[in-house]
Amino acid sequence: MPDTDADIVEHPSVLLRPRGSNQVGMRQFNERVVLQALRVHASLPKADLARLTGLSAQTIGLITARLEDDGLIVKQSRVRGRIGQPSVPLALNPDGAFAIGVKLGRRGAEWLLIDFTAQVREHHAIRYEFPDAEALLPVIAEHIHRLRDGLGPLAARNVGAGLAAPFQLGGWHRTLGLSKAQSDEWNQMDLLAEVRARTDVPVGFARDTVAACVAELVTGRGHDLKSFLYIFVDTFVGGGLVINSHLHTGAHGNAGALASIPMRTANPSEGVSTQVVAEASLWELEQRLRAEGLDATAAYDDRALQAPFAAATQAWLASASRALAHAIVSSTAVLDLADVVMDGSMSRALLDALLVQTRAALAQCNWEGLWSPRLHGGRAGVQACALGGAMLPLHANFAPDHDVFLKAG
Repeated sequence: MPDTDADIVEHPSVLLRPRGSNQVGMRQFNERVVLQALRVHASLPKADLARLTGLSAQTIGLITARLEDDGLIVKQSRVRGRIGQPSVPLALNPDGAFAIGVKLGRRGAEWLLIDFTAQVREHHAIRYEFPDAEALLPVIAEHIHRLRDGLGPLAARNVGAGLAAPFQLGGWHRTLGLSKAQSDEWNQMDLLAEVRARTDVPVGFARDTVAACVAELVTGRGHDLKSFLYIFVDTFVGGGLVINSHLHTGAHGNAGALASIPMRTANPSEGVSTQVVAEASLWELEQRLRAEGLDATAAYDDRALQAPFAAATQAWLASASRALAHAIVSSTAVLDLADVVMDGSMSRALLDALLVQTRAALAQCNWEGLWSPRLHGGRAGVQACALGGAMLPLHANFAPDHDVFLKAG
């Protein structure tokens, strides 16, 4: 695995000129600043671009002409009815660039293609009990090529793929019922190198829940919230951390690893204490459904709150909400953040139910010496991990800041 949670090769297609970092030159950097402003604000006339970026009107004129010639931005209809000359808003061209996101999880994999405005153009997903490396690695590359080649004449405008996966896919193997050999196969693998060896598309990597956090930062609550703790309830729960509209990764790229928070103080006589992952993950809901002789995959879709699955789901909601409340209080004591965003790979109805019960559990917690944060539902949804993965190559090729992911404002 890479040492950082964002390992990107900046390698734009031959149809797209490199819009590189400061090392490439100030002109290219300023182009990135303009593209970022349009990404955040959707559309802007040149006068507003100049005001927001601090660039002169002449410089904005030169940059936007170049970006339009390269097919990265388009003019929209004139805006009339205001004082002065009618303005012509500029916006990102959806067909200006494309990127592919890949989520590799413990229970399934998905691929999606996004355009330059981060809209999903195509999506494909598969499910399994646990991924078999020999079978899955070639499939990952096959779907990357299929999505790229399916663009036809626009295929050369694909700037790369982003792979979102757990740092240790074989982690918690005893919980999953895996052998040590199955676990070691993934944990000892350089996953990024294996995928890169199978494709000619530039590929980058991010931890799965960090990628989901990126998607939320860029397309969701990040537009309104500058700092927040992010929780993503997947097969195993995880998270991320945004501070001042920047993704904070920590010393080992593992900031926001909520799954590992202990549920209580370790007692030597009781052995190792349990962690949040054991109660707040969809894996636990799967086990409750299996115990009732029911289809465990219902944990991830609309059936979870319907008969005959509802009883097991309600029991899981009670346990998971308490564990999540514990994780939020513990994190608040350290971070003092005013907002928490929760999302997951479940139906929206189940997420809403989990939010309601977690808020109720938070109200029962001891907040002495602390300020209780606001808990929000995420907007990126079930595709958050793959969507965040797809944003990695877009960021590497077009965002002005190489040290952090796209700023929300």
